[in-house]
Amino acid sequence: MSSSNDVARASSASIWFRHFAVMASNKLGTHWAFIAAVSLVVAWAATGPLFQFGESWQLVINTGTTVITFLMVFLIQTTQNRDARAIHLKLDELIRSSGARNVFADLEDATDAELDAFQREFVELRKAGASATHAVVEAKKRVRDSRDDKSSESD
Repeated sequence: MSSSNDVARASSASIWFRHFAVMASNKLGTHWAFIAAVSLVVAWAATGPLFQFGESWQLVINTGTTVITFLMVFLIQTTQNRDARAIHLKLDELIRSSGARNVFADLEDATDAELDAFQREFVELRKAGASATHAVVEAKKRVRDSRDDKSSESD
């Protein structure tokens, strides 16, 4: 019974954090937030003579910027992960609905060797001066050949 409550709490915490991260990135990613940060640094610098540019005065800005940077890393990473995931899903849908090779739909899970092989293939296509139309025709042909090979193997 407590297991389902734990899942519900974790889910609501996840939803809350996602909403908070999106809201924070929307608010903190504006020119107004930048102006506020610059103003804060200018105000801090202006108080230097008042505090004789002492260690405590320096510690205030160092601690403040460190804490803010630390927290912003998590907010930025959360929003970037979500955006990247959404983009991957959109691209996967476009790839699967077109004549392109479906193998590209999950390239984020490919090994470095597989990515290198695809990159070499495209370099060769560019060197050969293959037009976009030619590349699409070749990709469709490879998909068709791959399907034919698989169907003949199952027979």
